[in-house]
Amino acid sequence: MGEKLRLKMAIAEHPHTSAIRNGSIPIEGVEPEIITVKPQIGAFRRMVRDVEFDVCELAPTTYIIARAYGAPFVALPIFVVRRFHHSGLLVRPDSGITTVKDLEGKKVGVRAYSVTTGVWLRQALMDDCGLDASKVTWVVDDEEHVQQLKLPANVIHAPEGRSLADMMADGELAAGVEGAAGIGRTGAPTGGWQEVEANYPDLLPNAAELEADYFRRTGVYPMHGTIVVKDSVLREHPWVAKSIFDAFERAKNEWLAKLEAEGPKNPTEAKYAKLRDIVGRDPLPYGIQENLPTIEALEKTAFEQGLTPRRMRLDELFVDPAKVSQPA
Repeated sequence: MGEKLRLKMAIAEHPHTSAIRNGSIPIEGVEPEIITVKPQIGAFRRMVRDVEFDVCELAPTTYIIARAYGAPFVALPIFVVRRFHHSGLLVRPDSGITTVKDLEGKKVGVRAYSVTTGVWLRQALMDDCGLDASKVTWVVDDEEHVQQLKLPANVIHAPEGRSLADMMADGELAAGVEGAAGIGRTGAPTGGWQEVEANYPDLLPNAAELEADYFRRTGVYPMHGTIVVKDSVLREHPWVAKSIFDAFERAKNEWLAKLEAEGPKNPTEAKYAKLRDIVGRDPLPYGIQENLPTIEALEKTAFEQGLTPRRMRLDELFVDPAKVSQPA
């Protein structure tokens, strides 16, 4: 392929992406310029608003919304973060909420309506637990990454200067999404937020059992980070899709072999080791066919939750690297 193609790549540090970031696993035909943005959601916003990078790790819901509004980049079926979402909605003990349906008519905090954690959580509660999410008032304290997004009428902003954590502590919210996606932080989400204690019970104490059962029934395994590439890059160099996919697949497989041989060495690896009990040997499956139920579930719920103006076709959202050949 002659001279290598230089690409700016904003990819977060994960155990299964380290070898790409440090260059020990090359991307065939590509000379990557790795750009680190902390937190990675800062890169999300820069990509969807300014298309700043050639390749970027992006939250999949943010991506689907951006693509629906004409964003000039497309995803590869590489999903670098996974978790289930029957868990993660924390409730005040005095809220009167004991079942999922009790959320209806209440105020629930989430950092932004389109944050992928919140979207997957609503999907689980809607599709598996009978929630009518349109009857919940969703309170947000951040901007949506995609500025064209028009929020449903049941989404309101927190008062100026009030964090979701404060509102939950003061009883102004009945429930909130855990961690950085909701009531576990204060401050500007893209500018070095502060973590805060959010010691409330989970709405579904048997969430782990529900999640395992849900996966067995549906094959849906919620993904978070996906990898997007500028349309202009792929128009001129279509082989880049397969080069990137192959490198990420190799990095993941080498990490997985090491995990099996040596055991988990940090909380992230421990999380994925545990997820293997539900999803099988590979806790980070890449590829379109391997993830089709999950992709279809996220596209469908994004539309049903009022995040996209129309249904999106699979071929609009993903390039299939298996159908792209490398040049001789």
